[in-house]
Amino acid sequence: MKKDNGLYWLLFAIIVFIIDITSKFWIINNFSLFESVNLLPFFSITYVRNIGAAFSIFEGQRTMLAVFALIISVVIMHMLYRNSRKQKLENLSLSLILGGAFGNLFDRIYHGFVVDFLDVNFGNWHYPTFNIADCAICAGIGLFIFCSYKKPKKTA
Repeated sequence: MKKDNGLYWLLFAIIVFIIDITSKFWIINNFSLFESVNLLPFFSITYVRNIGAAFSIFEGQRTMLAVFALIISVVIMHMLYRNSRKQKLENLSLSLILGGAFGNLFDRIYHGFVVDFLDVNFGNWHYPTFNIADCAICAGIGLFIFCSYKKPKKTA
């Protein structure tokens, strides 16, 4: 077994997962469904349930979304295994995606829905409510794209 691999970064994915599910349980235990607390003129904590994926697409497709999350998670763990531990930015990006995917997967399996609570709006414009797992996934994807452009080009 390759010892100098990126699986070391699974620890970071676990931290992301723990922060995500802790925040969601806090919301469930302290808010009623649709209850909202305005923190800034453009930002509120609002408890909603999402039975779909991003922006509520695939609504009601719980099994399909769970299977998709598991497949993506296996692919990411394989990528971490193949990476060197020293590929810090790429491994960080993969662990953010993995931790977020596990957070939302846990919700789908445990609750039957994903807990969303971060609510952003400017005037009449309202962004779909999201959670920490969603933030980690988006940040991870952005960082992964950045890493793909940053890799040195191979010369023939």
